[in-house]
Amino acid sequence: MVTPEEVRGYIESGLTCREVRVAGDGTHFEAVIVSDAFRGKTRVQRHQMVYAALGERMREEIHALSMQTLTPEEAHG
Repeated sequence: MVTPEEVRGYIESGLTCREVRVAGDGTHFEAVIVSDAFRGKTRVQRHQMVYAALGERMREEIHALSMQTLTPEEAHG
């Protein structure tokens, strides 16, 4: 079973992030991801960037991921 820490590592290895927080039970996860790369992107584009970072793991190991994708300005006002 995948841990929240592993999911965080997968995201960080594929996307430059300032902050990643992940909680979950092994199959369903919630993530807050703060990245400069999200600037100028729509919510859908941001989610696609995270899914791309997760790659095949999204289909094979992670069954559900709910996420907040924020720029540093959105996260810290």
